[in-house]
Amino acid sequence: MNHISPTIWQFLVKWLTNFALFPPEASKIAPQMDALLFFMVLVSLIGLTIVVLLIVSFSILYNKKRHPVAVQVEGSTLLEATWTIIPLGLFLVMFVWGALIYFRVFTPPANSMNIYVVGKQWMWKAEHPGGQHEINALHVPTGRAVQVTLISQDVFHSFSIPAFRVKREAIPGRYTTVWFEATVPGTYHLFCTQYCGTNHSQMTGDIVVMTPEDFRKWLASSTSGASLAQNGERLFASLSCAACHNTRPDARGPNLAGVYGAKLPLASGGTVIADDAYLREAILNPSQHVTQGYAPIMPTYQGQISEEGVIALLEYIKNLDSDYRVQQTLNTTDLPPGSEGTAPAAAKAPASKGTVKP
Repeated sequence: MNHISPTIWQFLVKWLTNFALFPPEASKIAPQMDALLFFMVLVSLIGLTIVVLLIVSFSILYNKKRHPVAVQVEGSTLLEATWTIIPLGLFLVMFVWGALIYFRVFTPPANSMNIYVVGKQWMWKAEHPGGQHEINALHVPTGRAVQVTLISQDVFHSFSIPAFRVKREAIPGRYTTVWFEATVPGTYHLFCTQYCGTNHSQMTGDIVVMTPEDFRKWLASSTSGASLAQNGERLFASLSCAACHNTRPDARGPNLAGVYGAKLPLASGGTVIADDAYLREAILNPSQHVTQGYAPIMPTYQGQISEEGVIALLEYIKNLDSDYRVQQTLNTTDLPPGSEGTAPAAAKAPASKGTVKP
């Protein structure tokens, strides 16, 4: 900005920032979003200026005093083609530019760090894979792609971080995702921008961006002692899921080891990818997603497991490399009376044969 006085430029930046008309650019995608916005505003201002100038000029040149008798004005094909093709070209540029940014925002990188966020009246609850839990706050590192997997426990909410230029709806019964890469350490506003009830205006929070080293320290100091996968393993055992989902010849349910991301044949004749959305539905509405070769005997857990519980189960299933954990849970829960303290054969297997990833 060499052509603008540094004093004026600093005044504009601070004024726009303090009055929240122009939030700081604190993510990798923010400058790209702003460039498109400024281009659209510039095109709109130029178009508005041209229209106003033409209206004023024609009002002066063709007023009733100058031309008391109306004269028929013939059309011009060249003029009509010009004012049609140029705006169309500009609109197509905006469309393609916006589409590229849209797909970039809603296509997380493969190596992104996943954090679950559950929206509920009237708070945001964040669940880190390591077991860290946050209410109306989210700690993230700089220089690392962070994918936020959203779901609502009750009504529609909207997860908005103006400084990152990202916004995504949290929908009941459905996972949605958005990602960002923070670039500047600091604390930024988190809003719900979808009216969600009486205390909607109080559904705010803070996004705390830290350096990678500080983030590692925060993770170490904020752990609950168990990861989401470990909490899911406990819930898996308490619900006796291993009684059906195991590798025994007479198993009444499909083996879950390595099922995440696999293509499953359904009893209805189709196939489905076992992603987060499918596994959630299979837990809450199992009769709608019966795997081929198995009877529809699984009970529904709708209303019995919270969204946080479903998330923990998903993380456990995702990290289930082999059937060792399932068999360990099954054999432990099947111990006969009086055998407490005697380790079952499966439990004596080395952990390297199948563990839950940290």
